Amino acid sequence: MNTFDSIRTVLYKKDHLKYHIARRIINESSLRGKAIIEFYDEDDLKIKISEIRDKHKSKEVLILNEFMGRKFQKCPGSKNVICCNYYLLNTCFNCLYNCTYCFLNSYLNSYGIIQFVNLDDLGDLIGSFSRDTNRILRVGTGEFTDSLMFDEITGISSDLIGSVSSLKNVFLEFKTKSSAVDHLESIPVKGNTVLAWSVNTPKNIDLYEEGTSGIMERIDAASNAQCWGYKTAFHFDPIIRYDGFLEDYYKVIELMAEKLDPSKTAWISMGCFRYSPGFKDIIKHSFQREKLTLDEMFQGKDGKYRYLAKERADIFRRFRDKLEIYFPGVFIYLCMEDSDMWYNVFERDYGKSEDLENDFSNYLLEKFLTT
Repeated sequence: MNTFDSIRTVLYKKDHLKYHIARRIINESSLRGKAIIEFYDEDDLKIKISEIRDKHKSKEVLILNEFMGRKFQKCPGSKNVICCNYYLLNTCFNCLYNCTYCFLNSYLNSYGIIQFVNLDDLGDLIGSFSRDTNRILRVGTGEFTDSLMFDEITGISSDLIGSVSSLKNVFLEFKTKSSAVDHLESIPVKGNTVLAWSVNTPKNIDLYEEGTSGIMERIDAASNAQCWGYKTAFHFDPIIRYDGFLEDYYKVIELMAEKLDPSKTAWISMGCFRYSPGFKDIIKHSFQREKLTLDEMFQGKDGKYRYLAKERADIFRRFRDKLEIYFPGVFIYLCMEDSDMWYNVFERDYGKSEDLENDFSNYLLEKFLTT
């Protein structure tokens, strides 16, 4: 599994050492003997990058910088699909792992992992928003990165958990493919923190999730998290089919059931492999041995290419049936599917995303917040 030790060079601006995340990373980088390069402004950063680009791969370079956009926002979702109305914290751009199907591969001109350092106000942003609503808020940090890939160094999750653990209507999710979670054991008050794992079959992990932890390492990490008092969640996304894929996914679900407590599992999502127009050419160029795009795909209502609707519905129903046996009572939902698919799989009549959000919120209230 790739870790912070995979980083070879760190670039930073001296003025950014006023942020504690920057200080943590630079101090740890110094202790581990990494190359540390100072830049003075954005033009100088471009020069420094041009000097090291031929020496280091993109995922071996960590760039510390400020984020000048919106740090807290609603998930944009996709056009013409039902979304769960999740909220996002922008903490980092790019990832240690090299997943073939990841949409970040679309950013062809991007170089390095860009760790945002001006994050001291994230807890306050969540807190101020949560006071203005009576809804349950599900908030995550993993839109443009892996939430826990080297969190033991940045301390982002520990800071956030400490800031929002008292907010009863906030479920803070950290989604990851890492098994490095031991640093979270000693946090005294977990609140409604959810440690979540993307799960896939061993074959798909080997083929398409380079640098990540294995499936048993993820399940063991989730089991430990439950023992420490955390809620957990799991994302079967993307489901990638191949000869015998259903049987392999069933084995993963059975392995999870052996180790995990459904009462401590907050939710499980399902989503089939999909990609935007143009992405096929990008991943075929970057991953010349990939087989993902050889499957027959069709453009859906949101413009993305997917398996046929009837084939997806059959996959989702089979997953639902299996999950309901081993994880009874856990909220299972579809990621980025339209209202027709929801009705075909769950017989739920969702005309708009708020319908799903309301069901999701009511479930969380009843399962975790009703005393």
